[in-house]
This record gives sequence, structure tokens and C-alpha cells, in this order.
Amino acid sequence: MYWKKTRIKFLALIFSTGMLVLGKVILFPNPVKPKVNTFVFPEEVPLAKWQLSVSSPIESLTKENPNLVAEKHYRYVKNDLPLDIQMRYLQNLYNADIGAYIKQDFAVTSPPVMRQQKGVGYYGVGVDRQKAYLSSCINPRGNSTFTHPQFRENRYFQDISFNRIMPILQGQEVLLDKRCLWVHLSIPLRNSSPEAAYQLLEQVWFSWYRWWQPRFPKP
Repeated sequence: MYWKKTRIKFLALIFSTGMLVLGKVILFPNPVKPKVNTFVFPEEVPLAKWQLSVSSPIESLTKENPNLVAEKHYRYVKNDLPLDIQMRYLQNLYNADIGAYIKQDFAVTSPPVMRQQKGVGYYGVGVDRQKAYLSSCINPRGNSTFTHPQFRENRYFQDISFNRIMPILQGQEVLLDKRCLWVHLSIPLRNSSPEAAYQLLEQVWFSWYRWWQPRFPKP
């Protein structure tokens, strides 16, 4: 029964996609390629019970990434505990695998554990060099994702909708919106257990996600 319902939805999705592409070719044979606007992260993002201490650019290898639009490092403090949040706005992603990104950009060797929160989405947690971290991708539509298949499913089932038909046909938006706000949070373990650190990071992440999701950059 589940496969039958999924199959029907998938076939309807393929049909809708085909009709969109056909209509675009017929009505707009020479479309202008959509342009992703520049984006500047705010200097301060409110975070309850935490005090902002640093807001600065990120010095990392991601500056060589052609998909990188903007990035920002925030540091908050609560009871002398520092919390680092690194934000990266990425576009045109063909592989939105957050596990691979943290391995590449942060040289993390221990594999993360994926978790899910209803109303938020998927994220990964782990410990590396005495720091607990949490990493995830905020999507333009749909919940957050951690693996590429999750990101791809969001694109197919969230991006293709009737209220986006005209912007897509007019070349104002792309059919599949492959953008991501990659969020990476970390705190030192100190005398805390990994699970206690994860719970603290999760509290921050859920609040951070709810602030950012409705403020996802416009295309």
C-alpha cells in the first residue's frame, strides 16, 4: 500500500516536471539564466540566554568553493562556555552531503551520528578533538537535511509546486532550488559527557533553525 501511494506521487511528479519543462520551452525558448543574488549575513542573530562575543568572516578553504556565496562565524558565550556557529550559504549543489563537507572543511575523522527532530529535520552530531559538534543544511523549502538523498527528495517534493510555475517559466527561479544554508555548531566538551553536549547543541540548533528557515535568502 505504501509503495503504491509513493509510486502514484512519483508518477505525478514526473508528469508535472515534464509539463513544466515543455511549457517553458514553448513559451520561453530563450530564457535568461536565473541569477543568485549576493547575500550578506547579519552581524548579529538573536539567541536566547547566549551573549554574542564574535561576529566575523570565516578563514577557511571554502573560499575556493565556486558554490560558496557567503559565510559568517558567530561566537556566543553562556556561563563562560563558548559556542561557535559557522554559517555558509551555498548554491548549485550537486552533492549536498553534510558528512562529506565536515570531513573536508573541518578534518573531522570520527563519523557523525544522524538524528531527526520533528518539525526541524535531519542533522548530525559527533565529537572531534574534544569538541562536540552539530551540523546540518537548512533547505529553501522543506525540513533540514544531512544526506544528499534527503536534500534531493526535498527538491523533488518541495520545489515543484503550482505556486512556482510562473516564476519558473519566466526564468526568475530554477525548477530545482539547489541552495543550502550549511550550519555547523560546536562547543568544547570540558567536563561534560558527549550526550549532555549534544543536548545543549540541539537546544541551540532548534532555536537557530526556527529563526533562519523563514529568513532563507531570496533567489
